[in-house]
Amino acid sequence: MPLPIAAGHPTLFITKDAFERVGLVRAAIDERLGLTDEEFRVEGRLVTIGPIHDEEGFESLIADLEQLGLVYFDDYFELSGNWPDWLAVFAAAGA
Repeated sequence: MPLPIAAGHPTLFITKDAFERVGLVRAAIDERLGLTDEEFRVEGRLVTIGPIHDEEGFESLIADLEQLGLVYFDDYFELSGNWPDWLAVFAAAGA
């Protein structure tokens, strides 16, 4: 099922396989970014984190993903949130 993506702040998408492969832990990400339950979602093969309100924390997380060996676009992707509120954006893992 496609997940709604909020405008105004970035949202990070990580494939579930990559998330598990490098040993990421939800509780650590929640604490690091101060996330609510609605800001960390898993649907099928897709982990969705956001909207992320902590810009510095977001940039640091991206740097850590790269340091862990994850590859932008293949393992993770981000949407800036830079679209108008009247536009509904949804995300789901592809085939």
